[in-house]
Amino acid sequence: MSTTSAITLRNLTFEWPDGTVALDGVNGTFGTDRTGLIGRNGAGKSTLLRLIAGELSPTSGTIDTGGEVGYLPQTLTLRQETTIAELLGIDGILAAIRAIEDGSVDQRHFDAIGDDWDIESRADEALDQIGFSAADLDRRVAEISGGESMLIAITGLRIRRTPITLLDEPTNNLDRATRAKLAEFVDQWPGTLVIVSHDLELLEHMDSTTELYAATLTTFGGPYSAWKEHREQEAAAAEQAARSAQQALKVEKRQRIEAETKLARRERTAKKTQKDGGIPKILAGNRASKAQASAGSLRSTLDDKVKSAQAAVDAAGARVRHEEHIHLTLPDPGVPRGRRIAELEDEGRTVVIQGPERVALVGANGSGKSTLLDQLVQGGDPLPGRPHGRLLTDLVGLLPQRLDGLDDEASAMENVRSVAPDLSPGTIRNQLARLLLRGDSVDRPVHTLSGGERFRVSLARLLLADPPSQLLILDEPTNNLDITSVEQLAQALDAYRGALLVVSHDHGFLERIGIDTVIELDADGRMHQRRDLDGH
Repeated sequence: MSTTSAITLRNLTFEWPDGTVALDGVNGTFGTDRTGLIGRNGAGKSTLLRLIAGELSPTSGTIDTGGEVGYLPQTLTLRQETTIAELLGIDGILAAIRAIEDGSVDQRHFDAIGDDWDIESRADEALDQIGFSAADLDRRVAEISGGESMLIAITGLRIRRTPITLLDEPTNNLDRATRAKLAEFVDQWPGTLVIVSHDLELLEHMDSTTELYAATLTTFGGPYSAWKEHREQEAAAAEQAARSAQQALKVEKRQRIEAETKLARRERTAKKTQKDGGIPKILAGNRASKAQASAGSLRSTLDDKVKSAQAAVDAAGARVRHEEHIHLTLPDPGVPRGRRIAELEDEGRTVVIQGPERVALVGANGSGKSTLLDQLVQGGDPLPGRPHGRLLTDLVGLLPQRLDGLDDEASAMENVRSVAPDLSPGTIRNQLARLLLRGDSVDRPVHTLSGGERFRVSLARLLLADPPSQLLILDEPTNNLDITSVEQLAQALDAYRGALLVVSHDHGFLERIGIDTVIELDADGRMHQRRDLDGH
């Protein structure tokens, strides 16, 4: 673990324009090594990266960095008109070079280029490693897959060689081969690297793990698996300490009650003795005074012990985390086993999705998975020589890879009401609350939400469909979800009684939702049916 700080945060606070506090008084540092930044959805990880990158300005506090910062945003694939040159971050330099080649002597162009006169040849060399070339620089994001867009943007950061690089969910949409390539890049990354990710394999390549929890940054010197083991040990110790403190408090309270009972019994006995005339009145009065003083002292001592035990309970309880979990209860569409839901066709071969069947659509980046889903849902003409599909039900819910079905300027509430106009605001708020979208976050514009929160708004639109969908089509549903939420989504889908068609590069997730059939698209986009994820 590095002992040198590349990024230092001092009392960093950020509020959205509506007054919602995203980060409050955060202090901490990131070393010069490779750090995995983890935390639950909505904890402020993406906001923190945007602040460090300079995309947002702190409400208060300071950020000190040891050099220029390169940044890969989580919502990269939402920008459909972006060119590959822009994804690489070299479009300005290329424009300056071309202007000078056309005869311009404007100093601004020379300043933009700096020492990067060879940027196009370097880009060509780097792009070649991922299957592209300089000839592709003017192509748009809309023409390539989400995974290809992500890897190109990461390649651009490598080309620019900034001292500090921030990557927000870089494995989103990447196939397994491309994830392996990214892991190689990470292992050889020059300079400081901070990665926000839910990809457990990628997090194992980190030197340090930093958790953002309750506006506090805590760093552990090791990869995610070592951090998780350490955290579980801490959690177990905290829970044991809380139980012990509660037991000690019960003991002190019981002793306090027992002591009060004894004192009351002693006082009754003394009064009875005095009443019966067993001792002189003066002596009885002196004894009563001493007894009252003694009882008061005992009560004070016992009260202090109870207060001390209560303080110990409070301190131990503060160490125990009370994690909130999303609660997903998908509607039951009641799909009969013999009901034909959809057909996928390729070269005269037809695969039928029938009843509550679970189908995984897999394949390398660029093989056409999202294109096939778009054609299936929109019902347009298929591309020549490519697989195509046909829906046999109108009750279909779609969760697109790019989450671009949302109105960014509208609130979560407004986005859901647009597809469920007959539902009361209270019903919608209740459903969003089950997805941990509460209070101000329900009424804020969607563009201010984290990737995980955007996902949950999209998911709420599916959940509130009436009648419920007989087929759910999910394109990379685990993108932008924290590790716990991925597990909870898998549990919910495992209990869903409709048909599923899921595109995902996360084999662990696919295994957890009980896939029945695997359809693979090869490099040429041809369809092959398999029984399992291992190629059989």
